[in-house]
Amino acid sequence: MPLVLYDFAVWCFGVILRLVSPFQQKAKKMLQGRSHWQSKLKGDFQGLESPVVWFHCASLGEFEQGRPLLESFCRVFPHYKVLLTFFSPSGYDVQKSYPHAHAVHYLPWDTASNAREFYNIVKPKVSFIIKYEFWYHLITEGKDRNVPVMVCSSIFNGSQIFFKPYGGLFRKILLNLEHIFVQDCKSLELLKKIGIDSVTVAGDTRMDRVAAITENTTDNELVKQFVNGHETFIIGSSWPQDISVIAPLVNSETHMKFIIAPHEINHNQLVQLDSVIERSSIRYSELPGPSEVDVLIIDTIGILSHMYQYGKYAYIGGAFGKGLHNILEAATFGLPLFFGDHNYQKFREAVSLAELKGAFPINDAKELYQAYKYLDQNENLYQQTSTICRNFVKENTGATKIIMDHVLTALIP
Repeated sequence: MPLVLYDFAVWCFGVILRLVSPFQQKAKKMLQGRSHWQSKLKGDFQGLESPVVWFHCASLGEFEQGRPLLESFCRVFPHYKVLLTFFSPSGYDVQKSYPHAHAVHYLPWDTASNAREFYNIVKPKVSFIIKYEFWYHLITEGKDRNVPVMVCSSIFNGSQIFFKPYGGLFRKILLNLEHIFVQDCKSLELLKKIGIDSVTVAGDTRMDRVAAITENTTDNELVKQFVNGHETFIIGSSWPQDISVIAPLVNSETHMKFIIAPHEINHNQLVQLDSVIERSSIRYSELPGPSEVDVLIIDTIGILSHMYQYGKYAYIGGAFGKGLHNILEAATFGLPLFFGDHNYQKFREAVSLAELKGAFPINDAKELYQAYKYLDQNENLYQQTSTICRNFVKENTGATKIIMDHVLTALIP
């Protein structure tokens, strides 16, 4: 019965997408990207003699998290061809031409027949799923065909369905994985309690990724020209709830320039920004512009991680809604961090940096202003906070090596 309900839920999700796709661009892209997926895959993999490794990421954030592992695998096993799949358009649209992949596709809907066809066409020798994507049929089919499927950089908590009395189907998914690499000991202990023994605490591959960004960063001449030597406050992955909190700071701190990167770049969010920002602003797509402009609004996907090199402070969005976005890209450049205090507790790095006083959860515009001023008026404290953030990333790298050591010793002769 649980599997029938699971299959029904997957079917319902497809129906809902079809109903909303005429009005919702993301839904439309998800459907169009999966149309004729079999023929698209056959065009890339039919007759291919090289072994295939399959990497799957839900969206762009998970791709960036798994990128160090993917590129390390390519260096060690250059004869393998990489299939990179995404669930969401946010990953596919940005990385569809990713140079290390033989092919980039949308993940087929998780049905038993789709899973069989997928493995028949691609014939992967090994598979990696980044963080969270526990699809029953695709993982079970891999187990049945003796294809090792691993999940990397996961975090588990007791509220998840795996640990509930009614979560038997999802516990079976975990049992069908060859190995799970988790970020912390708490996740390891939870999995052990439900009989999942193939688990290793490896840490977070995002640490390796963001550390690599600082080592390989390049100047963005357009942004550099906008900053023009001014102190700059970066606002990353903002949502409408965040804008109401940060707008007073943007409008009052006239000595500082601001770069604002909405999480979703759409007409409504850009209009909202225009309506609440009282200082002169320009969109990234309009650069180069006048040197006296105060606020740069990023209306291009995929460049935020390299914006933080120009910042002195960073506010990261999402915590007033479904969940905090990536704070590590800013932390690795030593930017003191601010974010909402509603929904950050499930993110280990956010909790740790808040405890270390490298990050400051805030409740409203007043708290943001007070926390910012507290640092901005005390240079020694600012430098201490900056060092805490930078060192936190440096001290937590190494997850990629742990995972690759397992691959080398246990999976591939």
